[in-house]
Amino acid sequence: MASRPRALRTALPIRDRIGDWIFPPRGPEAGPVVLGQRRVYILPTRAGITFAITLLLMLVGSINYNLSLGFILTFLLAGAGIVSILHTWRNLANVALVPGKSQPVFMGELAGFVIGVRNAGRIPRMSLAIELRGEQPVYFDVGAEADCSVHASMPALERGLVNPGRFRIFTTYPLGLFHAWANVDLAASCLVYPRPEPGKVPLPPAQAASGEGGASGTGEDDFAGLRTYHPGDSPRRIAWKAVARSQVFLTKQFSGSAAAELWLDYDDVPASLGPEARLSRLTRWVIESESAGLKFGLRLPGVELEPEAGAAQRDRCLQALALYQVAPR
Repeated sequence: MASRPRALRTALPIRDRIGDWIFPPRGPEAGPVVLGQRRVYILPTRAGITFAITLLLMLVGSINYNLSLGFILTFLLAGAGIVSILHTWRNLANVALVPGKSQPVFMGELAGFVIGVRNAGRIPRMSLAIELRGEQPVYFDVGAEADCSVHASMPALERGLVNPGRFRIFTTYPLGLFHAWANVDLAASCLVYPRPEPGKVPLPPAQAASGEGGASGTGEDDFAGLRTYHPGDSPRRIAWKAVARSQVFLTKQFSGSAAAELWLDYDDVPASLGPEARLSRLTRWVIESESAGLKFGLRLPGVELEPEAGAAQRDRCLQALALYQVAPR
């Protein structure tokens, strides 16, 4: 199984690469991570640079033409800009971040990360944003002495326990002239299941509860599993609930002797498919088995889950598939 979370990697902007060089990452932090004064940095935005150049031109014009009102307006605007530095920095300083619990997803979907934001101060924090690398920022407000949960997402490009990596929390409040930010590597994670194999994938044959061969007979006493529909099968034996969920016609099989168990075995999947494709097929089998209400178990090299039924069994099997480490060749 995976020993530690893996990061979802994307191309980094130049500002982040320079920041990582000056302030190298120290690894995921369990939290709460408090953004103290040494963690919050501030620089002028493009609007702020334009604002400063405009003030400089106004000052030169006022000096050249000896405009008293020009001096008043220039220094008034300059004072507002200088005061906004403090307000922008204070809007982010001393905010605390804590990792939340994320819901599992399948590979190829969006991995969602829940980040708790705590504001212990008496001043509301307005227009904060969290930006995962390569994704659009998520904006939010936090009231005075209040908490909130921020849901940020990014594509799940690999299975297993994944981490968002180092992300940025920033603000340009109140005037947009300055950009205050902090880089955080929070120990938030999301479990990513293998992508289910698409199309019609027949389930393997059920076995007797003793584990010795297939279920005997074709009686009507015990439910033995599902198989693909064949022309001539009785409509009463069609598993309509499974058909509605998977859009694949399946026929119920019954055994006249011992109750049958369905084993989903890694070794039963052709090795020619490759390790990840084999896990994808097992994922499809787990989903279809649970949808059909079957009692099923899972066998992976070094891992065995006894047959059970229900959503809890499905989640256990999907977690085992997500965290399974393919042995290197």
